[in-house]
Amino acid sequence: MAERIRLVRASDLEVGPATPGMARSQAQVTDDVCVLHVRTEGGVTSGWHHHGDHTTYGFVVAGKLRFEFGVGGSESVEAVPGEFFMVPPQTIHRESNPSVEQQILMGLRIGSGPTVVNVDGPVG
Repeated sequence: MAERIRLVRASDLEVGPATPGMARSQAQVTDDVCVLHVRTEGGVTSGWHHHGDHTTYGFVVAGKLRFEFGVGGSESVEAVPGEFFMVPPQTIHRESNPSVEQQILMGLRIGSGPTVVNVDGPVG
C-alpha cells in the first residue's frame, strides 16, 4: 500500500529560523528539504543572511519582494505576486517588502546543514 498523503494545517506550522524583519514558518523539515511560509510587513527590510548549502526556490503570493545581493549589496531584483525566484547556496542577501501590503512567500529549500545563517552584511 502506498503512503498516505500528509496534510499540514496552518495551525500546525512550526516557527522557523529567525532573521530580523521576517517571520518564517515551516511546514515540513527533513535532512535535506525545508518547506516554508514567510511573512514580511510592508516597508520592512530583513537582516543580511544566506541559506548555507541550500538552494532556495520560492513564489511570491502577496506584496512585493526585493532582493539585495552581490558585492556590497550593489545588485537587486524585484518580484511581484505570481512570480518565482531562486536563491543559490551561500548567496548573502537581504529581502525587503517595498509595498504597504504584507508580503507572503512560499519557499522550498533543498540542501543540507543550517537553513539560515545571519551575517553582518555582504563582502566588498
